[in-house]
Order: sequence, then C-alpha cells, then structure tokens
Amino acid sequence: MPTSQSQSVVTRGADIRKTFLEFYAERQHKILPSASLVPEDPTVLLTIAGMLQFKSIFLGQRQAEVDRATTSQKCIRTNDIENVGRTARHHTFFEMLGNFSFGDYFKEQAIAWAWELSTEVFQLPAERLVVSVFREDDEAFAIWRDQIGVPPHRILRMDEEDNFWTSGPTGPCGPCSEIYYDFHPELGDDEIDLEDDSRFIEFYNLVFMQYNRDAEGNLTPLQKQNIDTGLGLERMAQILQKKPNNYETDLIFPIIETAAKIAGLDYAQCDETTKVSLKVIGDHVRAVVHMIADGIAASNVGRGYILRRLIRRVVRHGRLIGIDGAFVNQVAETAIAMSEDVYPNVRDRETAIKGELEREEARFLETLERGEKLLAEILAKQPQQISGADAFVLYDTYGFPLELTQEIAEEQGLTVDVTGFEAEMEQQRQRSKDAHETIDLTAQGSLDALAQSVHSTAFLGYTDPVSTSKVEAILVAGIAQNAAEAGTEVQIVMDQTPFYAESGGQIGDRGYLSGDNVVIRVEDVQKESDFFLHLGRVERGTVQVGDQVTAQIDRACRRRAMANHTATHLLQAALKKIVDDTISQAGSLVAFDRMRFDFNCPRALTAEEVQQVEEQVNTWIAEGHGATVEEMPIEEAKQRGAIAMFGEKYGAEVRVIDFPGVSMELCGGTHVSNTAEIGLFKIISETGVASGIRRIEGVAGPAVLDYLNVRDTVVRDLSERFKVKPEEVPDRITSLQTELKSSQKELEALKSELAVVKSDQLVDDAETVGGLKVLVAEMPGVAPDALKTAAERLQQKLGEGAVVLGSVPEEGKVSLVAAFSPKVIEQKLQAGKFIGAIAKLCGGGGGGRPNLAQAGGRDASKLPEALTTAKQQLLDALG
Repeated sequence: MPTSQSQSVVTRGADIRKTFLEFYAERQHKILPSASLVPEDPTVLLTIAGMLQFKSIFLGQRQAEVDRATTSQKCIRTNDIENVGRTARHHTFFEMLGNFSFGDYFKEQAIAWAWELSTEVFQLPAERLVVSVFREDDEAFAIWRDQIGVPPHRILRMDEEDNFWTSGPTGPCGPCSEIYYDFHPELGDDEIDLEDDSRFIEFYNLVFMQYNRDAEGNLTPLQKQNIDTGLGLERMAQILQKKPNNYETDLIFPIIETAAKIAGLDYAQCDETTKVSLKVIGDHVRAVVHMIADGIAASNVGRGYILRRLIRRVVRHGRLIGIDGAFVNQVAETAIAMSEDVYPNVRDRETAIKGELEREEARFLETLERGEKLLAEILAKQPQQISGADAFVLYDTYGFPLELTQEIAEEQGLTVDVTGFEAEMEQQRQRSKDAHETIDLTAQGSLDALAQSVHSTAFLGYTDPVSTSKVEAILVAGIAQNAAEAGTEVQIVMDQTPFYAESGGQIGDRGYLSGDNVVIRVEDVQKESDFFLHLGRVERGTVQVGDQVTAQIDRACRRRAMANHTATHLLQAALKKIVDDTISQAGSLVAFDRMRFDFNCPRALTAEEVQQVEEQVNTWIAEGHGATVEEMPIEEAKQRGAIAMFGEKYGAEVRVIDFPGVSMELCGGTHVSNTAEIGLFKIISETGVASGIRRIEGVAGPAVLDYLNVRDTVVRDLSERFKVKPEEVPDRITSLQTELKSSQKELEALKSELAVVKSDQLVDDAETVGGLKVLVAEMPGVAPDALKTAAERLQQKLGEGAVVLGSVPEEGKVSLVAAFSPKVIEQKLQAGKFIGAIAKLCGGGGGGRPNLAQAGGRDASKLPEALTTAKQQLLDALG
C-alpha cells in the first residue's frame, strides 16, 4: 500500500493505476468502477472524460451516494485522430485516473494531495514540475506558493480558454490548475512556454467547481463546491518509464510489437513513417477492443461509425506496413490479454469482439484493393485536389470514409473538395426522400403567429378516447383561416385532444371531429412545437374557429397501435435475452397494421434465433403481464434500469412503461394494460437495412389475423391451381423448379448447338495474314457461353489463327470472346489482355487466359466500332 514514505517508485502502467487508486482510497475515497464507453447521458456520444459518470451530480440533478470517489476511467476521443501516432501523446483510447469531491474537500486539500502523490509517491523531482492556474485565481496561486512551496516563477497564470472549466453556456463551472512535467529543466526558467510539448507534458488537471454561470454570464458561488481531477495514465507511464512517447510504454508497446511481428518488422529499425502506422495500430486496436466490449457495433452512424472508422484505419495501416491478409484479431488478442485483469468484460466479450473485428476487416478488405486502385487513378489525373464527386464515389461505393480519403490525400500533399463531397451527400439524402413528401407548415409563419394567441394542445388520450374540444385554429394549405367548408383538406388545432400525435415511431390516431352540422374525418395527427395538428377533410358542413366539437378517436385503430407498440417493447427485451444483451433500438415504426423494429446487431439472426424470439414474445403475451405506467425524474428512471433510445430528447420528467420482470422503457406512446390483450405476435421478416443495423418486421393483435388470412388465401389459390393439398404445395413448387431448370439447361444446350452451326458458316470469312487466319465477326443474340463455344470451335477449324466474336445477347449488354492459337500467342498477343482492351471501347472490361478469354460491355452501340478496331489491330500485329 503506497504511502508518503514510499521508498521505491512504481513504473509499470498497472502499478501506476493501482497506486493512484489506493492512495486516494487511504484518504476515504470510494474506488468506483470505470463507466461504460457508452455513456448514460443520451446527449453524449462516447465517454470522453472521467467526470462524465458524475455529470448529473455536478449539475445538481441527483444526490451523490458518497462524498469522495476515485476511478480509473476508460475514455475515447477522436477530435485529434489525425495526430495519433504522429505526436508523442495523442490517443483515441486512454485511461483517466481521477479523484472527486462532492461538496466535501476543496482547493487546499486537492492541491496538497496532488503534490504529495506526484512528488512523494511517484517521486517526481519538485524542480521538474511547473504549475498553471487561472489568471484570476489568486487563492490557488497562494496555495501553490505558500503552502506547497512552488517558486512563484514556476506558477503560470493562464487565460480562461486554457484554465477555466465549464459544463456548457450555463451551469456549474470553475477555474483549473494543472501540473506539468519538465523534460528539459536545463533550459532554465526564463520565458517558460507550456505549449512546447517537446519540453513539457501536462499530466494532472485539477478542476475547482465553485461557480454557477447564468444565461447573462454572471457567476454565483455554488453552495456545494466540487473537485474533479484527471491524471493521464499513459502520460505518467511515459514520465516514469522514461520513454520518448506514450506509445513505447508497457501500456501500448506490446500491441505494437505484435503488429510488427506479423509484418516481419523490427520496430527499432523502422523508419518514422512505418512507426507512425504501428502506433496507429497500437492505439486504435485498444480503442476498438474496449468499444466492442461495451456493446458498440460497427455501423454508418454515431458511435458505430467511429468504431468502423477506427477498424478501417487499422486495416489500412496494416497494408501500409506490408500485411496483406487478415491480422486484426491477432493484435486484438494482445490488447485483450493486457486489459482483462482490470477490465474483465474484454475477455468475457472475446467472442463478440473477435467476431465483429473479423467481419469488419473482411468487409473492408473486399473493397480496399479496388478502392485503392481507383484512388490511385484519381490521384494520377488530379495533381492538386480530389474532387468532391470522386471522394463521394470512394465513400459510397468502396466504403472509404471522407476522413480516410483526406488522410491518403494528405500523404500525397493533396487536398479534398469537402464542400463538393457534402453537396454529393446532400443530393443522395434528397434522392432518398423523393418518396417521402412532407409539408412544412411553419415555413409560412402561420404557426409562429398562432403561438402568440393560441394555447398549446393538452393531450388527454392516455385515459380518454373522447373529449369535448374547442377549435383554436384552422389551417388550409398551411395558411390560417377562420372557417373551412365541406370538401376542404384542413389542419385543425384544438385546446385539448384524445388523438395521439405521431412520435416515438407510433403513427398518429385516426377518428372524427363532430359538432352542430359538421363532421371532419381525421386521417393523421402531427405535432408541431406544442400544437397537435389534426390533418383531415371536412366531410359535412362548415367548421369555424371557436366551434365546440366532439373529438373521438377510432378505437379499433388505437387498439391495433397499442398492440403493435407494446410488441416492440417485448421484442427488444426478447432480442436482448436471446441474441445479445447489448442490442439497442435504432428506430421503429408502430402502425395500425404492422410494426417495424430496427436494432444494432453486426450479423443476421439465425432462423432458430428468430423462432426463439417470436416464441419468447408470445410466451410473455400468454402469461398476461400487467403494465405499470409512471412519470418520474429521468435519473430515477435510469437507476431503475429503464431503457432509453439513444438520440431521443428527454426532459427532466419522463414516462416509464414497465411490464415488471419483462421490459421497462422510457416511452410516450400508447400501450395495452396487460400483455394478454395483444393476443398473438408474428415475425414476418428479419433483414439488414444498413451495415450493423438489422430490421424485424412483424404484426401483433388483430393484424395477425389479417396477415394469416392473406396467406391462407394465397395457399388456397395455389392448392387449387396445382390440384394438390395445401401441405403438398411446397413439394409441387420444388418439382416445377426442377423441371424448369432442366428445361433451361436443354434450351441453353440447343442455343449452343445453334451457335456452333452459325459459326461454321463464318469459316469462309476468315482472312489470311502472315500465314495465320484472322476472323472477327458479330453473332447477333448469342449468349456468352454459346459465344465462347463458337469461338473455340472456329479457332480449332481455322488452325493457327485468331478469332474474335461479339454479340448483344440482351438489350444494352455486350459479350466478347477471343480465342488465339499458340502461334498467335508467340507473336506476343494474349487473348485476355487483347479482349479486355477491346471491351473498354464498349464501356466494359474483362480478361482471361492467353488462349481464351471473355469480356463484357455496357454500350451495345459501340460493338461495331470495337470489332473493327479488333480486326485492324490483329491484322497489324500479325502482318
């Protein structure tokens, strides 16, 4: 147990971590585990600092369970990813050692302990330490000078941007004080520049949280002052192990050595460029191992995109140092072995980690070579800048993130047209929205104007299917009107409503508004700001602003929506239980006739898993689990284990839907009061919709009967057509497929025979040049295989010579074949290279063996020109 009387200094990374935690544990700090890299706070993508798990305490949103805490927190930051491997201490993954006080001790004690730990436990020479404080923090300056004894000229006052911590524009904030290690004290104390990272390294940061900042920027002292500190484990390891950079410490270097061994390299003998690649691999592999261990799956959005980008950088830098095949899992094993004692979940999740890495590496390797070839062609033709269009092709077709293209371009001294790339991305987004037409009612200012005079809509629909409501506003084509008559498409705003407005994946209710001689059919309900817009059509009479109407939802539709919505909650719970407990929602749709649930998962579910998930949901339905619906503070909901969807905005108070023992989620939608009300659940399909994102579509409640009725009708029809029993339909279809395949083979054989017959008629068209026969001809409508057979037969009939045949077997496609005899090949002509070049004239390509090769093209109009060129080239080469 380390004390202030420690005689030997620790140097191993693991010992530094242990020593720090035990030092503060001796001083009544509770050692708490590292939080997940996936933070509880849905507004933050990844855990970027040790204080993040305590943010709600610092913001006053929850009460601390202890007065003092200490942690070793794993963190991910990618804002400086381009510096990884190039500087001595930039990382994506790092560990932050921290000690925290929640309204207990403050500056004096935090400074004293930081100094004691640094100089007496870790035995850093005091004369090598420099301290910074906020320029206005005279209190901290005095403590360092008078109580600790740091010479005033080695206490530097810094500006707000460097030494003042804030939680945002408003809220808790306070000055910082940092401790720097001086690698070159021999340079003296004159004009100390802490920005010189070749001389100084900041290893300990103390945040004194003592103010609250309001919207006007005024600072008010906090009733409870807090301490938030961070000591960089990798940085302290560099100092104590006397290494030139963080990468060569025992926290990272074994991973680098593993990568170097796979590449057949000796790190010490490598040039600087190769060392950079090895450092990138060492850093990124640590990051991805811990990200996957904490449940992150690769995708094209959010934290999944960061994971994918890091894995692809590892693969590419492996290629740069000469590794051709898959290697990431070998390096990952070293990272897992190094971490498992402190973070056991990396070994527990070993199968998931290696499976994800294997899939992502294989996926990227499939496209990397082609993408690199295209990029090489782009670089060759554009010596100054890669266009936005080309960068987008690399991204969209070959999976090159923009940042990777920028990195490669930078290596060549080039830039990328980012603006053009973003324009291409926007065009793609627009194309994807072509079938999804929306109306922006606020663009014309109508709702903004209404907000000044109309109260927000009160929602009664959780308990009341009918209400008496007052028409507050009528919009026609987005413009406010005083009245609307029969036949008019309208948007109605009322003071209160039982209609659910589309949100959280659940579509809006249907129903009717009725009053004196007026009926409005409501087809949809949308929410704009605090207004519920009832979209529909005036069926009878005239509706006016101020009218009292009876608002009544379609109860049958509502019951269907409730069944499907509750089914999505049960489905997520079943997926977590049966497939992977790290699965999380990535989107959903709850309609009256179906439901759709998107979730993060790196692989397709097996048929057995799909069946098990469906059976589990139906078991919970049959068991009749009652729902408990409560509103509570969001922190309480999270502490109870309620699931929140990442990316959703939640207020301080949230609605929790709990089916005890089965599912608990934050949700504003409508649900059944007991799972038995659903009746039945059926999975229709399980598919992939994006990399790392799977989709299950299904039906629940009355919609199941609709689904089964349609299938029953189809089966009955097939049974009648095939004159067999329903259960015999699959066998009959298999039999027909077999017959069809046999007929197709016979047809292809006949086509080949016909092509051979046709080809025999071309023999007399061959020309003789240099003692060799040359035949170039078009055979209209002949399929590729038959064309190949014909070319081989013709070449055999002609003897020594060259045959080139072309055809357009189907609209828009070109087929080409070349067959060369041995003496033609002796003339340095090869069928593969020759026909590949000819195919380019038709917008295609191809190749094959020197004696026989096939190619294809996309522009059939160019075939005559291509054949003419082929003939002339053969005559010139053989003449």
